[in-house]
Amino acid sequence: MHEWFISERLLPLFLIILQPQITAMKIIPLSEGSFTVDATKKFIPFRLSEDEMSSRSHGSLLVEIQPFLILTSKDILLLDTGLGFNHQSGDQMQLIAHLAANGIQSGDVTKVLMSHLHKDHTGGMVNPATGKPTFENATYYIQEREAAFAREKDGPSYDFSKVEPVLAGNVTLLKADEGSIDDYIHYQVTGAHSRFHQVFWIREAEEILFFGADDAPQYQQMKHRFAAKYDYDGKKAMELRSKWWEEGKTEGWQFLFYHDTRKPVARPDKEADL
Repeated sequence: MHEWFISERLLPLFLIILQPQITAMKIIPLSEGSFTVDATKKFIPFRLSEDEMSSRSHGSLLVEIQPFLILTSKDILLLDTGLGFNHQSGDQMQLIAHLAANGIQSGDVTKVLMSHLHKDHTGGMVNPATGKPTFENATYYIQEREAAFAREKDGPSYDFSKVEPVLAGNVTLLKADEGSIDDYIHYQVTGAHSRFHQVFWIREAEEILFFGADDAPQYQQMKHRFAAKYDYDGKKAMELRSKWWEEGKTEGWQFLFYHDTRKPVARPDKEADL
């Protein structure tokens, strides 16, 4: 019979090896609620369980505003930042309240990935109480050409006051049409919903998460082909949605829907075709 001895110096390493490795990424939707929005670009809260659909203004859209928190083995990622609405208590942003409810503080977020800079995606970038980036220890990843375009076109679709403090802080301006971040996040500029809109794939272990933001905002838009007038290039967005849905079905992607009022996450390879 053999006896095995492990030195005290090697014991910590041995215990780490024995620990089960967590490989699954955790997805946490951070909904700010449902809203109607029309050509004025004003977002009006809409209570799905109480408000009448007929009360919406003519031509308005019904959308969710839903950033995502992604926990990986390397990072705590935030995908876009919402409108920056205050929590019902009134003393902090709802986004921050959601993080706290999941045991996450603003300083814990390590990367903020921005798809584009329309105001319903940038509202939580800056803490209104301090005027400084909300996620003080995070690196913000922004497409450089989108930042320049937002500065130039500051108007109904943009609120550059929520962007400028971030550009003066810990920011990485992405210059290429596509590339990678830390070897496991891939980005690609599409020019579909907005001129310099970008989408993200997050790959870890056997998982692939896809965040199409406003190129692929809702589940039903992946199922039905149509070109939206509110997109910079509606036909391109339509074609990309079809392409991504088929690729996702083959490769097992999980889709994250920023504007879906009922279905924030979907995986096409696990669903029956309609």
